[in-house]
Amino acid sequence: MEPRRNFIKKAGALAGVFAGYGIFNQLQAAQFSAANAQTSADPFVAASDEDYWQIIQQAYSVPANFINLNNGGVSPSPIVVQQAVERYNQLSNQGPSYFMWRILDQGREPLRRNLALLAGCSPDEIAVNRNATEALNSVIFGLDLQRGDEVIGTKQDYPNMIQAWRQRALRDGIVYKQISFDFPIEDDDAIVKAFEKAITPKTKILHVTHIVNWVGQILPVKKICQMAHQRGLEVIVDGAHSFGLLDFAIPDLECDYFGTSLHKFLSAPIGSGMLWIKKEKISKVWPLVCNDKPQSPDIRKFETLGTRSFPIEQGIGEALAFHNAIGAKRKEERIRYLKNYWASRVKDIPGVQLHTSLQSAYSCAICGVSVKGLTPAQLDQQLYNQYKIHTVGIVWENISCVRITPHVYTRLSDLDTLVKAIQQIAAGVK
Repeated sequence: MEPRRNFIKKAGALAGVFAGYGIFNQLQAAQFSAANAQTSADPFVAASDEDYWQIIQQAYSVPANFINLNNGGVSPSPIVVQQAVERYNQLSNQGPSYFMWRILDQGREPLRRNLALLAGCSPDEIAVNRNATEALNSVIFGLDLQRGDEVIGTKQDYPNMIQAWRQRALRDGIVYKQISFDFPIEDDDAIVKAFEKAITPKTKILHVTHIVNWVGQILPVKKICQMAHQRGLEVIVDGAHSFGLLDFAIPDLECDYFGTSLHKFLSAPIGSGMLWIKKEKISKVWPLVCNDKPQSPDIRKFETLGTRSFPIEQGIGEALAFHNAIGAKRKEERIRYLKNYWASRVKDIPGVQLHTSLQSAYSCAICGVSVKGLTPAQLDQQLYNQYKIHTVGIVWENISCVRITPHVYTRLSDLDTLVKAIQQIAAGVK
């Protein structure tokens, strides 16, 4: 009888997790609540409260001798998220076809509702998948575009999105056009007008990156969407770097389609993503993977992925609980504070150039930096070899810099080390 009791206990425990009593709520919610009560309710003031953020920093497992400032690629998950994935994985392997399909699969609807709460939309507009590439490719390949129809993107978009549109051009004869920007730009109208100028009578779609992954430029998505809709166009938004970082509701952007990765600033398990489609447009988008009702208005048709990682999927719920306990606006302002903390200290060093605006309307976490006389690869290598600072060198189109991206677990002492490193490296260049 004991194994049976344990079996029932485990199944019951999972039901409790789906009802909102997960690992974070069991282990850390009370601590976060107490910390929230002690810090300022003003997110701008709380952004510099180091006592508060020290509690958040301790919730991650990043080692002290490794300074990770490449969170723009993939962010580490908090310990509770890692524990949840491990627990779900161990449970799944006790009987995969039972625990995955009959137990963990039941958690997707509660997860969908919680994602929708953060996104500010209906749960019936949210599909859970593996990353922004999968989400956006579902739309790019799912829309019925005809030979000669034009799509406008930019040369600074993410490569996978560019390649997807080029593939549609090769296969279906659509016309894929790219405009180009010299960032940083601190003028909404200049950005909107650049898209507007490229529109012709054959244009059907604008593809817009919310936060440009290379240098962190925030584009005025809502204004672009309003301009596009006035001309009868649809807008696809790549929100890989904005969701879980900026405090916004997806419908407020006024776009038609939105895809994101959840393993960036939301700190969800690696390999998790989300697709949002405006409800009345779901039926006309074909799913990327087969479905028995491909023209259905049910957003779930985009989740017919076959066997996937249920532990990763359900770990998203813990990341949501963690994110919500901090507060979306408080988190956004802290990460922007960290970016400005280091960037404002290096911008006037001789030979150093920033490639990102420091105005809050145009940047948040990501900032590009270069040192005269060094290639991005050389600067990236020196930062790691001499100071154990992990960044990434960027050479893409007209962009050449090193991308620096802190997260909520980043300590000011880490950024002090970064500032000192850039000072010394710049001084040492002949």
